[in-house]
Amino acid sequence: MIWAVAIAAAIVAGLQILSFRQAVLGSDAIARVQARWAARAGVETMIAIMEYHTENPDPDDALALILDLEDHSYGTLETGTYDIRHFLDGIESAGPLDEHSKANVNLLSSTELMNIEDMTPDVVGAIVDWRDANEDAGMLGAEKTYYQNRGKSYEPRNANFRNFAELELVAGVWPESTRGEDWNLDGRLDPNEDDGEQTWPPDNHDGILDAGLSGLLTASSLTSPRAASGEDRLNLATATSAEVVERLGLTEPQASALLAYAKTPNARLEQLLVVPLSTLSQGGAAAAGGASAAGGANPTGGAGAATGGKGSGGSSAQGRTGRSSGGSSGATGGVTQAGPGNLDSASIGKVMNECTLKEFTRPEPGKMNVNTVSGRVLKEVFDMNPKIVDSLLSRRDAKMTGLTSLAAVLDIPGMTPQILSSLATKLDVQSFVFTITSRGRSIIVGGESEMIVTVDRSTLPAQILMYREP
Repeated sequence: MIWAVAIAAAIVAGLQILSFRQAVLGSDAIARVQARWAARAGVETMIAIMEYHTENPDPDDALALILDLEDHSYGTLETGTYDIRHFLDGIESAGPLDEHSKANVNLLSSTELMNIEDMTPDVVGAIVDWRDANEDAGMLGAEKTYYQNRGKSYEPRNANFRNFAELELVAGVWPESTRGEDWNLDGRLDPNEDDGEQTWPPDNHDGILDAGLSGLLTASSLTSPRAASGEDRLNLATATSAEVVERLGLTEPQASALLAYAKTPNARLEQLLVVPLSTLSQGGAAAAGGASAAGGANPTGGAGAATGGKGSGGSSAQGRTGRSSGGSSGATGGVTQAGPGNLDSASIGKVMNECTLKEFTRPEPGKMNVNTVSGRVLKEVFDMNPKIVDSLLSRRDAKMTGLTSLAAVLDIPGMTPQILSSLATKLDVQSFVFTITSRGRSIIVGGESEMIVTVDRSTLPAQILMYREP
């Protein structure tokens, strides 16, 4: 009898233990599901906000989307919460990461790549060879043969990088340099990334995320056919004078001059920041600004556009900053250029925000957003004068609505039309691609899940470019 009781007690105890384990496992499973759907709720919230602002843009508020995303970066559900954050320049901020805050690796020259700390000529050569369209290896580069000889199962794409992680396939590029402390590339400082040498990856345990190259570069930012107004950009190569007048609010002479310039070889809208419209429309870009006016990127080239001698239109300074005055304008070299009324800074900004000189046939690598761009990127990658960068950042941070036009920074200390013209080839006032790192937590203790989603909002509905759950 005693043995029977003992056996029964053992069976009951075993069943209790088994039931407890099953209950724990069930609770863990529920927690994971709750956390995952909480993270998903955060992602869907961000996408909905992006689509709303794409449908309802405010050209007078460049920060409307950014601030709206920040305001909804944390949410509470019945079964959990979501939290969306990112690091940039060592600072943690709420909301998704703006991919336009970093430099697109597909647009950088060899010189700009070499400006990056610890970058070497052989790595730069290999990056350029990976993305160029030919099979000719540069002096220090690497093409198909190099990878074959080392037993690699892949070869250079000979086209643009499709995502940042692809950079790690390039000869001489190591994950330690691309990822830094951000080993899972989620843009957040995880516990294992801030514990010194205890767990991988190695980190300095300073509470700040060192993201390596991923904190400077992206391959995800895209140029969109959408203008700041939400309409498709007006192609000046095919537009009529009436369309320009209606869309931009210009006079007939200004519209005609703008269209005339659009048909000249090597026309660039950025030159409106350097050379008066009357000069450009008469094919005088090369004479007015040398190589820079003709389309070069040298920020110090073409000084004649800003420093040309006095003409009957006034001093060189008046010719540079007084583009709002109609009639004649002071041109370079003491030559007086009579022509239509020139554009003021507001009109120049509108032309750059609303117009294009070519048709958009496919997505192209995107410019950086002047309202979110990393100061470190401007200083390190583009080797800009730190004082000018600091003034630029101060100017944008002081405006509640952000900078709605690049022309708005022409008067900051140290900025010249030539520098701004060069920057305008790299900067814009809009962002279209964001990476959402949403961390969901269950109401059940211990339940946590993370989703990383890169979204392109330039089209409707928004397109998911990348999705992963680390």
